[in-house]
Amino acid sequence: MAKAKTNYTCSECGGISNKWTGQCPACHAWNTLVETVVDTPGVNRLSNPVHRSLAQTAPVLSLADIEAVDVPRFGTGIEEFDRVLGGGLVAGGVVLIGGDPGIGKSTLLLQALANISQAKSTLYVSGEESGAQIALRARRLGVEATSLKLQAEIQLEKILGTLADLKPDVAVIDSIQTVYSDALSSAPGSVAQVRECAAQLTRVAKQTGVTIILVGHVTKEGALAGPRVLEHIVDTVLYFEGDTQSSFRLVRAIKNRFGAINELGVFAMSEKGLKGVSNPSALFLSSHDSAVPGSVVMVTQEGTRPLLVEIQALVDTSHLPNARRLSVGLEQNRLAMLLAVLHRHAGIAAFDQDVFINAVGGVKITEPAADLAVLLAINSSMRNKALPRGLVVFGEVGLAGEIRPAPRGQERLREAAKLGFSIAMIPKSNAPKQKIEGMTIVAVERIDEAFNKLRELD
Repeated sequence: MAKAKTNYTCSECGGISNKWTGQCPACHAWNTLVETVVDTPGVNRLSNPVHRSLAQTAPVLSLADIEAVDVPRFGTGIEEFDRVLGGGLVAGGVVLIGGDPGIGKSTLLLQALANISQAKSTLYVSGEESGAQIALRARRLGVEATSLKLQAEIQLEKILGTLADLKPDVAVIDSIQTVYSDALSSAPGSVAQVRECAAQLTRVAKQTGVTIILVGHVTKEGALAGPRVLEHIVDTVLYFEGDTQSSFRLVRAIKNRFGAINELGVFAMSEKGLKGVSNPSALFLSSHDSAVPGSVVMVTQEGTRPLLVEIQALVDTSHLPNARRLSVGLEQNRLAMLLAVLHRHAGIAAFDQDVFINAVGGVKITEPAADLAVLLAINSSMRNKALPRGLVVFGEVGLAGEIRPAPRGQERLREAAKLGFSIAMIPKSNAPKQKIEGMTIVAVERIDEAFNKLRELD
């Protein structure tokens, strides 16, 4: 019998190498190459329907001749989940949901399928739990899932047969790392199995119009396990964020072919499952009896939703040769850059001070519009003097000390005014043309000007 041909695939980026080396030649990650079977001798790949063309060859058309129509959607019955998806699920779409173990992926999908099953046919394929365990969870959550079909199976060929027989409108595969195909000899969860199973399920979704939701495991670094091709092949990628010890969960869209990315859904974990939070800004704002030093509220934009988040700073005298710089929820390298700007353009030195920054509520802020809030919080902690009550800020700080505008400034201001904030320190380019009722606008162009006007407000 001829020996099967193998190569080595990187578990981080999906890069392929003909021989094993300690470092991936594509992404330069160490010890990530895994041996995978390339082909099975004696098998005609063209006779396998998996490798056939998805559709007949389409004619070449002019872009102006193609009719653009909106993609029809259907809701899941969970408003926050629909928001992250861009308005709901799409027929034939493939959604990938990743997150830490026990964070609530299966719970959220069971609730969503129970709602969808009232109007459409649904199928839940479990590769990690038995049917009895899922039934107990459904009873504990109190969901009405009498029409929900359930299958405990990990063999891909049997799952595809079930999809062909039942023809469901929505199917959940929990999880893709447990599914394996007989066409490959590698173990379930390997790079080859994950990539092949995801590709075949995606092909079935596009051919039949069934909406497939894949649950993916994450690595210790928080990325989806398996090659990045798993993210490229699907239509939508969602990530669960938040601490499993906390009762709040954040679902963020990082890829969506049918909607906006960086949308954020906020959920609260209760005895009856995940419940959407209608006013998520309240989660990220601490309730202080009086104003405290080192605390400032900023408005961040998550997709189409403005959120108010409290930024806290603690500056203390360092007793080490190298002062510590630690940030939670914000980029640590950007903190070092902002401290240099603070010294050069505002004359405030913190080289002998330990600086700690935290975004309250466990939210991760990636946009640079948090720069101004971070500097004001650091200055407030160094002076040990609280900022004025009712103050909200946003703005990006450049290396030259200028304060750059942030996108969707009007929406941020309206959200802050709706929640009762009366003073807004913002970039001059974001100053509204019409006055916002009940709010005083302080527009600044440079960081030293911001500190001067802040002293006037004191």
